[in-house]
Amino acid sequence: MSLCAILLLLFSFATTSWAGDIEAFPDLNLNDPSSLQEASRVLEEELKLAARPQTYILIDLVTRIIQIKGRGVELHRIPIATWTSKLLKDMKGIHRLIARPPVVRRKIDPTTTVEQEPISLADMPVDYTLSFTPPLTIGVAPSAGGSPLRWIVSSGKTWWRNLKNWGGSLLTDQSVTRGPHLQLAVSVEHAQSLAWSLVDGMSLVIRRPTDK
Repeated sequence: MSLCAILLLLFSFATTSWAGDIEAFPDLNLNDPSSLQEASRVLEEELKLAARPQTYILIDLVTRIIQIKGRGVELHRIPIATWTSKLLKDMKGIHRLIARPPVVRRKIDPTTTVEQEPISLADMPVDYTLSFTPPLTIGVAPSAGGSPLRWIVSSGKTWWRNLKNWGGSLLTDQSVTRGPHLQLAVSVEHAQSLAWSLVDGMSLVIRRPTDK
């Protein structure tokens, strides 16, 4: 029995909630050793996270899905429109979020007697960068189909960041060694939803395609 099959079996006994999650990788090619090895790695890392009472993130670049999970159970699902990467081969292991994306908080008027609304999903950013340890950055931006104007603005910001990084590496006469980078395009609503779901120190596992 392959390691992947053994891990799937362990998942099934870990909790009854795993029963519906056994086919987490329905696209898995059982005849492809590389795909099996990658799936085994992801399942092994996820098993460690699912054993604790915490929420974590699984980014599946094969199926283009972001999953917020707890105890191995999917709590929230976000489709990925497009993605690009740098140093994809280094996106392995468990990464932990250093800090949540910044939120522009509303100014509270102390003189008013009217109850003021708290921060809501609508206040969450749609274009942000997440930093993890071990070194990994993930850029989140609105997709072109969901909001063309915001996509143009976001693309400009990404281009400018890349230009500054490239210029900085020239000035220091060093290649950019900031670790792997993943750029994700999702809808505006999903970008805000992801930002809302994040907590400091949140764990992340990435399933990589083996044909890249």
